[in-house]
Amino acid sequence: MAGPEDALHARARSFGAVAASYATLRPSYPTDAVEFLLGRDGPLDVLDVGAGTGLLTEVVLGLGHRVRAVDPSAGMLAELGVRLPSVRTAVGTAESIPADDGSIDAVVAGQAAHWFDPAPAAREIRRVLRPGGVLGLIWNTRDDRVPWVAALEELPDLVVRGHGADLGLVDRLAAELDAEVGVVESQVVQRLAPEDVVGAIATRSYVAVMDDAGREAFLSSIRDLLAGHPDTRGRAELELPYRTHAYRLTSR
Repeated sequence: MAGPEDALHARARSFGAVAASYATLRPSYPTDAVEFLLGRDGPLDVLDVGAGTGLLTEVVLGLGHRVRAVDPSAGMLAELGVRLPSVRTAVGTAESIPADDGSIDAVVAGQAAHWFDPAPAAREIRRVLRPGGVLGLIWNTRDDRVPWVAALEELPDLVVRGHGADLGLVDRLAAELDAEVGVVESQVVQRLAPEDVVGAIATRSYVAVMDDAGREAFLSSIRDLLAGHPDTRGRAELELPYRTHAYRLTSR
């Protein structure tokens, strides 16, 4: 019988099937939050773990840093390679990082650290970081202070299965790394057609692993909400706001 860890691993592997949609429908990260993670010195050698299609990688590159991208999904990395052909990629995980000892100035993870197993991940991160290196974790979370987003968040599968900034994980990693934690909050807004809001949610791992009937029923419930809510009904474009939380872990 499959246990919780098997289900988690299945979800982590599910992204390859939705890689193209992920690349076009997921939000990027605000530059000020990424600058907070990395500081203003540079250029740095940065490793993006759980890089996916390169949404965070692209922001780091835009700040003038050198980036290597690691992800367990070859399909996601293939999308990253199309978008960012200059970036070196490798299949790997936070628990088994394909990088030499002491070769990295900063390890970052965008919307990915909740997949980490904290103790082995911390050992690997410590191994690849140079002295004074940092771990930067960043999450975008839909801003439920906006009424229609709050209604969206009340849908059962979003309430039970959604991922945001995992403070318990941040604390675990900080303890394993003996690190001080700094945090900054920012925001980003996507402008999407209603069906693209549905499509963006369809890229979530818990949706990708649903059976076909369950997935269609769930996505139909989102369409019904958007068609009926007074703030979204009849609109061709929606502003989907996110709160961004960025955590900079610096070893003592």
